[in-house]
Amino acid sequence: MTEMLPRIVATASTASLCVLSLMLTFTSPATAGPFGLLVIFISAYLTLMGLISFFLFGMNRLLIMVSSGMTLRRPLQPLLFRRAYYFSTVLAAAPVMLIGLQSVQSVGIYEILLVVIFEIVACLYVSKRMR
Repeated sequence: MTEMLPRIVATASTASLCVLSLMLTFTSPATAGPFGLLVIFISAYLTLMGLISFFLFGMNRLLIMVSSGMTLRRPLQPLLFRRAYYFSTVLAAAPVMLIGLQSVQSVGIYEILLVVIFEIVACLYVSKRMR
């Protein structure tokens, strides 16, 4: 199952990117309606989730390669794709929440701070549950 997860995430992310591109090209928020806006938010979330998953996984591999020549007290551990995926499910919600807040009212420092606090708490929760 762990070999299939990157393929599933890549396929879902690519498909949602195509849906998002089509929705943003051929509709406007006024003509899309509630269902169209729901599709836009879900496809944006899925696209960002895939991008963040592969970014976290790739950056971890890059840091391990760069630090392999260095002498560290505690060498870096490889990040499993499943763990990167769990963190990305939380992190991908932030831009979608900010866009949703922007559609209701203007986003100020207070709203950004609340989203950042939510992300920190959610990442701590995921890190504690993954041990």
